[in-house]
Amino acid sequence: MAVDRTPILKRCRSLDMDPIYLGITKKSNRKLVRSSRKVSEYGLQLREKQKAKFIYGVLEKPFRNYYAKAERMKGLTGLNLMVLLETRLDNIVYRMGFARTRREARQVVGHKHILVNGKCVNIPSYIVKPGDVIEVKENKKSMQRYKDIVEATNGTLVPAWLDADVEELKGTVKELPARDMIDVPVNETLIVELYSK
Repeated sequence: MAVDRTPILKRCRSLDMDPIYLGITKKSNRKLVRSSRKVSEYGLQLREKQKAKFIYGVLEKPFRNYYAKAERMKGLTGLNLMVLLETRLDNIVYRMGFARTRREARQVVGHKHILVNGKCVNIPSYIVKPGDVIEVKENKKSMQRYKDIVEATNGTLVPAWLDADVEELKGTVKELPARDMIDVPVNETLIVELYSK
C-alpha cells in the first residue's frame, strides 16, 4: 500500500497552509521563501488539488476516481467532490473526535476498532451515508489510547451535520454536509478547472 511520508510541517509550508486543518497544533518557526515569480493559473489549480489530497490523505489515483464519481453525480462537481472526501470513514472518525488527526483516524479504522451500524469496517475510504451509526468497538473503548484521545479532543467542535457522544465513543451522521459546513481551505472550482482541461 502506498503511503505519503512527506514531513507534515514542511508540506504545510510549501502549500501555504495552516497545520491546524490536519489536527496538528505544532507550528513551524521557519518561513518559506517564495521566488518573486508569478504563479501561473495551472500552478494555482495544481496547488489546490495538492492541498485537498494532503488534507484528506488521498493519493492521486483514488483522488482521480473521486473526481470521476463526483462528475457522474447530480449537482456541482466541486461540491460533490468535497462531500465525497468529507464522508470518508477516516474523516468522519476524525471529525467526531475519536482521533487526533486524520492519519490516526485512518490507523484506528485499519486496526478494526470501528463499527458502522454494528458491523466492523476496516476500509478508511468507506463512504458513510446519512443515518449511519459509527462507534468504537466495546472491547476497545477502555483502552488508554481512547482516554488520551478524548482528553486531547475534548475542546474540538463537532460539525453540525454530525452527532457525536465522545464519552460513549459513538456518533451518527445526521445529513450530508453543505459546502459552508466544510471548513477546509480548498477552492474546489480550481480543481474542477484543472481536471476539465
